[in-house]
Amino acid sequence: MTAQPPTSIVEQHWKRNLAVCVLGAFTTIVAMTLLLPFLPLYVEHLGVSDPAAIVQWSGVAFGAPFLSAACTAPLWGRLGDRYGRKLMLIRASLGMAIAMSLIGLAENIYQLVGLRLLAGLLGGYASGATILVATQTPKERSGWALGMLASGIMAGNLTGPLIGGLLPPLIGIRNTFFLAGGVIFLAFLATAFLMKEAQRPRRAADSAKPATIRAWELIPDKKPVIIMYVVASLVMFSIMSIEPIITVYLTQLHTANVTLMAGVVMSATALASILSASRIGKLADRVGHWKVVIGCLSAAAILLIPQAWVSNEWQLVVLRFLMGIALGGLLPCIAAIIRHSVPDAVAGRMLGYSTSSQYVGQVLGPLTGGYLGGHFGMPVVFVVTSLLMAGCAMAMWLMPPATVAD
Repeated sequence: MTAQPPTSIVEQHWKRNLAVCVLGAFTTIVAMTLLLPFLPLYVEHLGVSDPAAIVQWSGVAFGAPFLSAACTAPLWGRLGDRYGRKLMLIRASLGMAIAMSLIGLAENIYQLVGLRLLAGLLGGYASGATILVATQTPKERSGWALGMLASGIMAGNLTGPLIGGLLPPLIGIRNTFFLAGGVIFLAFLATAFLMKEAQRPRRAADSAKPATIRAWELIPDKKPVIIMYVVASLVMFSIMSIEPIITVYLTQLHTANVTLMAGVVMSATALASILSASRIGKLADRVGHWKVVIGCLSAAAILLIPQAWVSNEWQLVVLRFLMGIALGGLLPCIAAIIRHSVPDAVAGRMLGYSTSSQYVGQVLGPLTGGYLGGHFGMPVVFVVTSLLMAGCAMAMWLMPPATVAD
């Protein structure tokens, strides 16, 4: 009888919880990505005048929140297990609302980087919402619910750059941050007052602690798992090394409305990834996930080369869209290979490590792209990223796993 109240709460409120989580994840992802089209312009506005320094500081500022998020994600996960997921979502939404508003008040580049670090430190709404939906939804509807949440997250990645391209010319860069903070605050209010979380059952004080599982010792063939962590990091690296410098690149192409076109270029990649993910996933189920990852890496590497020498912005839009098709199939296939390569008992933990490896790419990508673009020119960023992806595809082709995940 003691288990009935939590079950009742789940059955009564899971749809409302899902709606709140989709809203919160969408708004926070939009807030994290909307500054991409105008980030170099904001860096210049804050007093950085040297073109190479603008590109480099743009990469540092964009990668900063992913660094702090990677460092604090395990802490928020443990606190969520102890005190509840709703409390962590309240913390993340309120913290993001404050951080985004303060970014609009930054007076120099160091304050901007520090506030971006703060945003990553306090954020994590989307990952927390995923765990809450997975645990607070009836099992027979959990797949649909998680799919809806994933759609909200992808929609945020698609919408953020477009909003960031449209709003600054209309209301100003600083007011754009204030507006984003206000929208996230609405998500905070919805999370605090509309969400109902079932209490987690507590372990009795005299019960024995569960035995510690040594995850790596249970994996018979560690090679495919390790390779997939490298690929996951490289996928995010390839995206993040390019996007923070796209605005500067478009300026060099003498684009008329730079911020709007930068938003279109970035959104084209996200839109293509959304459209291709499920279709490439079905293809991988038929021909094998390992082969599809090699194919997607190779296609992305090839498509990066002509991006280095486009003559107008629409050529870049088309090439980024085509590259997004290839990138869309990578992360689902990576997750499938890891899932098929490890025992059920440690699958969640190993997939969590995959997320951490993506954080590594999200940090190193902007830093590397900013440095190379600022010191050696924009084409070098595309060429180096292409060589890395081609090298990874070659390594996978030369080192197939003992049992390929199909």
